[in-house]
Amino acid sequence: MSAGAEMRSGLRVGLTGGLGSGKSTVRSMLTTLGAHGLSADDLARGLMQPGQPVYAAIVKHFGSDVLAADGTLDRPALARLAFGEGRIEELNAIVHPATIALQEERMAAIFEVDPAAIVVVESALLFETKHAAGWRGRFDRIVLVTAPRETKIARFVARSGGQDVPSLEREARRRLDQLIPDEQKFSQVNHILHNDGTLQELQQKVDQLWGALDR
Repeated sequence: MSAGAEMRSGLRVGLTGGLGSGKSTVRSMLTTLGAHGLSADDLARGLMQPGQPVYAAIVKHFGSDVLAADGTLDRPALARLAFGEGRIEELNAIVHPATIALQEERMAAIFEVDPAAIVVVESALLFETKHAAGWRGRFDRIVLVTAPRETKIARFVARSGGQDVPSLEREARRRLDQLIPDEQKFSQVNHILHNDGTLQELQQKVDQLWGALDR
């Protein structure tokens, strides 16, 4: 914590970026520097486990075709329905409100213990979600991680194993096409991290960002 930060009030930071932008890496770096990190994807994944109301709502809405043999959600099958058949908004309507409510609950718990905490919530769809209160009222700062489109696609292919490169590239493009272009978000965010270089260069940018946040 920087000098004089003892009197700082808590800070709610929304961290966003498209597929392959590197936002998860940025969240990890910020956590190492002292932030409390939350991942919308991780929270949603927990809510989609058997026994959870979100799980039950998904199965009721989409049917048993989205179930794996062990009774868990077949995530590839659900992704094909959501992205391949244009039903992503139906899925978002079920998952997003519950996920955002859980984010708020987790942030409140952190601030109760440490009122001066910096909480970073990573969410790919911070701007795109239509199923909860607006992001402007939920966060004090917005950080956008961006990278060239082809770089994002290449990263998606690499982390997916790269077994069927043409298919993975098509999937990456389809998902990116469903997001608001980064350029349209520039004027609405507080900080932009251009992740188009090495990890060391990204770390330097994150260090600078932390200096702006931790004061």
